[in-house]
Amino acid sequence: MSTLISLLLLVVYGGGIWKFWNGFAQTNFAQTFQNRIVLSILWPVLFIGNKSYRKNFTKALKG
Repeated sequence: MSTLISLLLLVVYGGGIWKFWNGFAQTNFAQTFQNRIVLSILWPVLFIGNKSYRKNFTKALKG
C-alpha cells in the first residue's frame, strides 16, 4: 500500500514539473533556464507557501 502511495505522489510531482516546465513562458518569472529549473523542482513547497507563485503556477498549467 505504501508503495502505491509513493508511486502516486511521484507521478503527481513529476506531472507538476512537466506541466509547469511546458507552461513556463506564460508566467511573470524571468525567463532564464536557472529559474525554470529551480521553480519547477520546488513547485510543491512554493505552491503551498507563496500566493504569487500559486497564481503563476495556475497560469502555467493553463498555458
